[in-house]
Amino acid sequence: MKILIGQSYFRILDPKELQRNMPYPPLGSLYAATILKQQNHDIIFFDAMLSKSTDEFVEKIKNETPDLLIIYDDEFNYLTKMCLSNMRSAAIFFIKTAKELSIPILIYSSDATDFSEPYLLAGCDAIIYGEGEVTLSEAVRSIEIKKFNTDKRTINGLKFRQDGNIFLTPQRKLITELDLLPDPDYSFVNIELYKKIWNTNHNYFSLNISTTRGCPYNCNWCAKPLYGRSYTSRSTQRVVSQINELKSKYGIDHIWITDDIFGLKTNWIKEFSDEMKRTGVKIRYKCLSRPDLLLKGNAIPELKNSGCETIWIGAESGSQKILEGMDKGTTVKQIYEAANKIHEAGMEAAFFIQFGYANESWQDIKLTRQMIRECMPEDIGISVSYPLPGTVFYERVKNQMEFKTNWKDSNDLDMIFNGTFERNFYKLLHRMVHYEYRTIQIIKRKEYKRIIYLIYFLGNFLFNRIKLNKYLGKANPMDAIRAKIDIQSYDYSA
Repeated sequence: MKILIGQSYFRILDPKELQRNMPYPPLGSLYAATILKQQNHDIIFFDAMLSKSTDEFVEKIKNETPDLLIIYDDEFNYLTKMCLSNMRSAAIFFIKTAKELSIPILIYSSDATDFSEPYLLAGCDAIIYGEGEVTLSEAVRSIEIKKFNTDKRTINGLKFRQDGNIFLTPQRKLITELDLLPDPDYSFVNIELYKKIWNTNHNYFSLNISTTRGCPYNCNWCAKPLYGRSYTSRSTQRVVSQINELKSKYGIDHIWITDDIFGLKTNWIKEFSDEMKRTGVKIRYKCLSRPDLLLKGNAIPELKNSGCETIWIGAESGSQKILEGMDKGTTVKQIYEAANKIHEAGMEAAFFIQFGYANESWQDIKLTRQMIRECMPEDIGISVSYPLPGTVFYERVKNQMEFKTNWKDSNDLDMIFNGTFERNFYKLLHRMVHYEYRTIQIIKRKEYKRIIYLIYFLGNFLFNRIKLNKYLGKANPMDAIRAKIDIQSYDYSA
């Protein structure tokens, strides 16, 4: 059967990501394509990450007229999980295009799982929810033998319309042995173009892999529509073998390990480090972890020994009150300790920061800024609290979401519920904290040759800080300039 596979996340529709020039192949889509290729289907793969227009996918649907269209999003990429409205609109247009040509359509995505109605009304035959690969294989087989309309009620992990309502079959049991899955086939994408973009803009080439699925923690703002609170791992031998193959075949210099939590099991990290050493495989990589996990045993030294260069920490806030409100299960003290130990090991720490959580005050925000200044991570990613269906946080604030339910793109960062401050406050705060961080970074590194950048960042920090006074109720906007801005002590606490 001729199958066209693509995804709804188009980098061209996300200006912030397009500007970064750090594209990664759609890993989840590659897994799906690889599995169906092994089942002897004729796979036409459309890579939306490198596409110049959504029209290209529309033309591909019309020109190829496949037997089946599959929109299979890359759920290993946090950008796809954000349920952006630009991408939803694109997916619905693709569905309508295929429907006009009488092409059956399957879709797999967090957004279609959470907001199923518009996809099904557009003409999608079924939505795959939960873990996708086994359900996908069964659904494709049923479509191939033209029994899907009668079989679909017996295939676990599907949503579809029936008698005017959305019908759900029982949820699919998760794959417990991830090593049974084939490694994704990167030959479906234009690796040389990825390599060119990376080398031209960053002087190295990075690819993405996954070693685990799921996250067992309880952060009440984090959506888990696909894997729930499960956690499954691939074997260290299989992971190292894949890394070695990617190095040999594509000449990669770096890896992004896409796991929500890398190395949850301390023994796994040690085994991974030992396997890298035993096989002689060396590669720089970045990963995501939690501060409490990093402080267990020899986690940080083992990560260092295995080639880890950058550890992104879901720090979120420098206020213990906010962390407890989020059900993070971590402490501010642990964040400080983990960042210090990462730096002592000669690695880079990076923080994910979230402003605007329920009941966050200006004092809480100041504590977060203080944490950034004192820990001084090598990079920060700032967002505002974003309620997604299926979360405790969403249930708390959904009645406040009157004008908007989703961001347009990853740089939208709009406050879509009733935060402590007005919506524009958080956009100013986002810019101000970035400028503050870049200013202090230059000073602490003593990069005085970048004096022009220092003036630019400091000036923009002050400008945005003064504008924030409007929302903080301060009478005199010059208070910001008089608020102990001491370059020697790096005290930007106003």
